[in-house]
Amino acid sequence: MFESIRKHSKIVMFLLFLLIIPSFVLVGIDSNYFSEKSAVVARVDGHDIKQTDWDNAHKTETDRIRAQSPTVDAKLLDSPEARYATLERLVRDRVLQAAAQKMHLVTSDSRLARSLQEIPAIAALKRPDGSLDAEAYRALVGAQGLTPEGFEASVRRDISVNQVMGGVMESAFGTDAQVKLSLDALYQRREVQIARFNPADFSGKVAPTDADLEGYYKAHTSAFQQAEQAAVEYVVLDLDSVRAGITLNEDDLRTYYKENVARLAGKEERRASHILINAPKDAPAADREKAKARAVQLLEQVRKAPATFAEVAKKSSEDAGSAVSGGDLNFFGLGAMVKPFEDAAFAMKKGDISDVVETDFGYHIILLTDIKTPRQPSFEELRPSMEAELKQQQAQRKFAEVAESFANGVYEQSDSLKPVAEKLGLKVLTASGVTRTPAPGATGPLANGKLLEALFSTDSIENKRNTEAVEIGPSQMAAARVSAYTAARTLPLEEVRAQVRSLYIAEKSAELARKDGEAKLAAWKATPGNAAGLQSAIVISRDQPQNQPRRLVDAVLGASTATLPAWIGVDLGAQGYAVAKVNRLVPRETPNEQVARQERQQYLQWWSNAEGLAYYELLKDRFKVQIKAPRPQSAPD
Repeated sequence: MFESIRKHSKIVMFLLFLLIIPSFVLVGIDSNYFSEKSAVVARVDGHDIKQTDWDNAHKTETDRIRAQSPTVDAKLLDSPEARYATLERLVRDRVLQAAAQKMHLVTSDSRLARSLQEIPAIAALKRPDGSLDAEAYRALVGAQGLTPEGFEASVRRDISVNQVMGGVMESAFGTDAQVKLSLDALYQRREVQIARFNPADFSGKVAPTDADLEGYYKAHTSAFQQAEQAAVEYVVLDLDSVRAGITLNEDDLRTYYKENVARLAGKEERRASHILINAPKDAPAADREKAKARAVQLLEQVRKAPATFAEVAKKSSEDAGSAVSGGDLNFFGLGAMVKPFEDAAFAMKKGDISDVVETDFGYHIILLTDIKTPRQPSFEELRPSMEAELKQQQAQRKFAEVAESFANGVYEQSDSLKPVAEKLGLKVLTASGVTRTPAPGATGPLANGKLLEALFSTDSIENKRNTEAVEIGPSQMAAARVSAYTAARTLPLEEVRAQVRSLYIAEKSAELARKDGEAKLAAWKATPGNAAGLQSAIVISRDQPQNQPRRLVDAVLGASTATLPAWIGVDLGAQGYAVAKVNRLVPRETPNEQVARQERQQYLQWWSNAEGLAYYELLKDRFKVQIKAPRPQSAPD
């Protein structure tokens, strides 16, 4: 049978084609036929947000952050908390889009045009005549993977969405009475007397036994963990190392000198005088024509008598800054003047008078009075700067080639970094005590999350193989290998006995301080006249805490003042205990006008944010928002 099928395979395929294709036509092809169904992670206004939407949004966000900060730890960007924050932003965007649609918030063409003109990158694409360079605009948005139509649709959507919250947040207000009442409460001041019970004063009373230390150690073993560590070797390839291996040919250097001496010598400068007839670009057409006619008349006058140019400029030029000096603008280089004026001035010969030149300011007549050409430096004078510049250019062109060789080398000879280092003239560096997570403030290759992740992979640890070549920055790659590894472990008591003793004494001293403070508080409440341990009275507030712990300040300002004096006790944890006697409320000083204005603006900003958050919660309820993905649990303090 199978032999028959093989002989007539074309006929069998044709029959199968006739049987299968009609079934797809009649039944249709389910989108899930080619891909697995993506889980629903949230729902907004009856529309699902799927896992793939979430993943794509998070990838876009992490790519954006990495582009802005190449050294950021990749693990931080891909943590459960960071991923959940992306989902919340995605939900918020969908809620605001739904609200904009229901409110029929449509962005007009004129509003879109104004918004586009406010984007600096697009504003820079304007031609001298005010029109937009369409090709440059298409290239700009194309770099973001968008067409002009798609980009403009996105801007329209953003404008509409911003109107949803803008209508609420921009309308927030507070009366003078509300502002005063709120800020007086926030910055309320209280006169207090404080007694501190510091653990250090009680440490001499703590004499731990071996049993005490052993018990503390067993109860707090998590505090005596040593993270896994590795001694490593690593090599770094960057532009500096590629540049160091480049030897320049003398003939190439002399050719470079000939081609670039004018540029390296410095910019040519020109001196000109001008007569300006003002006509702003947004002036009525009739006014501009009138100004142009006046400029043409003056041009004819100075061309008949060039020697009178300065005199005519003094009388007729409407540039107040230069008219007094006969229109003299002194020396200027390329980029100093508006483009039409610059183009005309740098195309003229000394002594020439230009035609009428139109700019956004009006109409100019230009007299070129001098040309300053920089001295041409010799080859030897420019040799150091040319060598540096040419080596940099060659290093940039060569880096991709060397990077490929580097990547292949660390992979093909994976048991050592020395071969690739010798081949490319790199130095093998070493480090000890390297952990999976870089220390706070760490810099350099071993602070790069991607390299550390590769370094602490199973293959790298167990087989001591080189990591792959990892990009750690712009034109910068590194590879590393583990030379020695120590697994995470609980340090034995004998190694940490001194630390255990110190921690035990600190804990027990804090307990003794708290007990003594609580006893004193009870005694002073009973007989206030015997409160001899209280310090002199001070006035504290949230903005002037007088170097007191935040926990103590909050407790003092939160204490009831129905009956004064008021007594409170505050457990400060490792800092001991505090007793505070609140004597009286101190009226807040009236701030000066500038401070009062700043405080009012800050209050309105707080109030605006609060109303915005409340309105957003209302929208979430209105559009029946459901987030099905569980919120990650915060790490314990």
